[in-house]
Amino acid sequence: MSSATTTIDNTDRAVVIGASVAGLAAAQALSDTFAEVTVVERDVLPAGAGHRRAVPQGKHVHSLLAGGAVALENLFPGFGDDMVRAGAVPFWSGIDWYLDGHRIQAPPQRGRGVVSSRSLLESILRDRVAALPNVTFVDNCAVLNPVATTNRRRVTGVLLASQARGDAPTVLPADLVVDASGRGGRSAIWLAELGFQPPRESRMTVDTTYVTRSYRREPHHLDGRPGTIVSPFPGSPCGVFLLAQENDEFIFTIGGLFGAQPPMDDDTLLTFAQSLPTGDFADFLRTATRISDPVKMRYPTSVRRHYEELDEFPAGYLVLGDAVCSFNPVHGHGMSIAAMSAVILRELLEAGPNDVAQQFFRAIADPVEATWTFATRMDSRFPASGVAPTLESRLLDRYVARTARAAATDDLVAAAVVSVLQLTASPDTLLAPALLGRVLRHRSDAANAG
Repeated sequence: MSSATTTIDNTDRAVVIGASVAGLAAAQALSDTFAEVTVVERDVLPAGAGHRRAVPQGKHVHSLLAGGAVALENLFPGFGDDMVRAGAVPFWSGIDWYLDGHRIQAPPQRGRGVVSSRSLLESILRDRVAALPNVTFVDNCAVLNPVATTNRRRVTGVLLASQARGDAPTVLPADLVVDASGRGGRSAIWLAELGFQPPRESRMTVDTTYVTRSYRREPHHLDGRPGTIVSPFPGSPCGVFLLAQENDEFIFTIGGLFGAQPPMDDDTLLTFAQSLPTGDFADFLRTATRISDPVKMRYPTSVRRHYEELDEFPAGYLVLGDAVCSFNPVHGHGMSIAAMSAVILRELLEAGPNDVAQQFFRAIADPVEATWTFATRMDSRFPASGVAPTLESRLLDRYVARTARAAATDDLVAAAVVSVLQLTASPDTLLAPALLGRVLRHRSDAANAG
């Protein structure tokens, strides 16, 4: 990536496209370097923790993984306490987690992962960002495209169109524009229009369908525990999440992969729950009071855009969050990777604003690649994925299955697995010699016991 086209000459104003988790984290990261930060959102932002039209996934389960919680705590000191005070449920202990049908007790994690509605999480972050004296919000306003210099080598602002009035579009000048507009972001198209090569894309069709219901939480539910999770695996293509959140509610989300359709009616739901490897869900449904109708959403394809491979990139422009990599939401990675990317951005800006694009895309490539590879490897285990197995993938799949079995009885293996799932450790740690030995020894012990 040409360093001549990635410098920031001034730090007067930064513009962030999108006021979701990625955009709010980016605004916080930019606020220490830029005199003014403007967050532009096409949706109407609610005064409190209300659902937004532009966030259809907002009514489904959201858990901030421990890695994401660490990142947001770094950006917003006291964030975890703010969330818990607002009613979010700590997500570091008490959750029963089933991997490949085997129960492991999720051990305490570094950082306070939390479960809450997406709207509560956004409202807490939005309030923190709005309290910054140099940050302003412009909502109900669409970004039509970035504005560039005559030679199109430097982005100098964005063209805005108010969605409330019929006014002519106006230019909002900026020294840096950050696209945090989500998986539907248009940066790849805008780059092509500016004469730059768009990034290569990696895609994986997952054809995931989500169905979510909310229930009133009672003290006896799950014997007082905050939740149970059953991760999908070959032969059982539905991820099932029953998690406590604010307002004394349980959110019950089922995500069916590769065309599997979660039940929409209550009778079929109970039958489905009885087929799961734990009785928690069926027992819960028999006594729980539903307080919302089922809500359905589809997620067809995971997409990763390889900005780190580009040789040239316009100055004054960055892309962050789902606009870089949109993960299968059944794994819960998106918000956490966005927060971790915002921390990287702040650290680079603190070191000096030059060559930000080159350094940023390369710096986030490692965590994005590791998480993408892990998530797509887990999804590729399903025959319906259409991914042709190789000798290496078969060996890895067998090892994953053995690791899940070992984690059911070996606390050290369980801790390592959960650290990877919570994004506080690299997936490579599961192949460390000491852990590999414990997994293989577990298999030998099980065989001898049989």
